[in-house]
Amino acid sequence: TYQGSGEQAMRRLVNVIESMKRTNIVTRTNDYLYVEFTTAFWRFVDDVEFSFDHDGKTIHFRSASRLGKSDLGVNRKRMEEVRRRFRAKAQ
Repeated sequence: TYQGSGEQAMRRLVNVIESMKRTNIVTRTNDYLYVEFTTAFWRFVDDVEFSFDHDGKTIHFRSASRLGKSDLGVNRKRMEEVRRRFRAKAQ
């Protein structure tokens, strides 16, 4: 969840993503963000989508590896880091 306006939350999320290595923001609207993250070692591209529910002040996300069956927890760790940084910027 987030406080403030959806526009402020989007700006904060974009700042978080842009501060991370190997990211590419592909699509950005007022309530949707599609980002490609490239892994450090194998250079695999992971697709991450963020969808804003402005009424509920909630950001939903989906993160998926394009290749392979297991990413050894990389997607989960990355999303936990995005969440941590997003919350830290709110304070």
